[in-house]
Order: sequence, then structure tokens, then C-alpha cells
Amino acid sequence: MSNKELPEKWQQSAKVIKAVQIAFDMDTKLQYSIRRSALDKGISPSEQIRHLLELPTHKKPKRPRLTVSLSSEDYQQLGERYQIPADQQLEIKKSVVEELTQFALKSEFNKSE
Repeated sequence: MSNKELPEKWQQSAKVIKAVQIAFDMDTKLQYSIRRSALDKGISPSEQIRHLLELPTHKKPKRPRLTVSLSSEDYQQLGERYQIPADQQLEIKKSVVEELTQFALKSEFNKSE
């Protein structure tokens, strides 16, 4: 099926599928500098790299979020930590968000002292 046969709303997704992600092996300090610059601008490191290379970037910002991959064993361990059954993943996620929020608030408080 060619792009012309795809529904119009799917054609943009087809372009994205053809993109190839590449990784750069760089000194940790250089990576940190690029990541920090992106963070200061409120954009992703990949958007910062595209900006530095003068490639087109997304005009509207994407929803900022942090991600982590959790295995069933991780949910088991977190469930024990928060005293929540491991199969209640949404409740565990809420507890994780609360813990991360407390960490961030504490970090900001310590910086301002």
C-alpha cells in the first residue's frame, strides 16, 4: 500500500515510520551539555540536536514527560514498597509520581538555601 492509498490522517505517520533513529557515542560531558541546553529550553535532547544541526523541528511542543520501563518484578518490588498489590499498576504509578514529586520539591528547596 503506497502513501497515496493511505487515509490522509495516516500519511504523516507513514513518513515518521521511514525515519531512522541514530545514536551518538560522545563524551559524557558533551552529552550532558546538550541535554542541559535542551532542558533549559524545555525541549527534548533530540529536538536540541535538530536545532543545532539546523534541521526542521516540531513547531508545537510535545507533552513533557518522564519515562521508565517497569517489569513485572519491578511492579512487585514497588508494590511491596508502597504496600499496594502489584497488579494495581495505576495505584503504584500514583505513588511513584508522589515520591518523584517529593524528591523534586526537596531538590528545589535545597537549591534555594
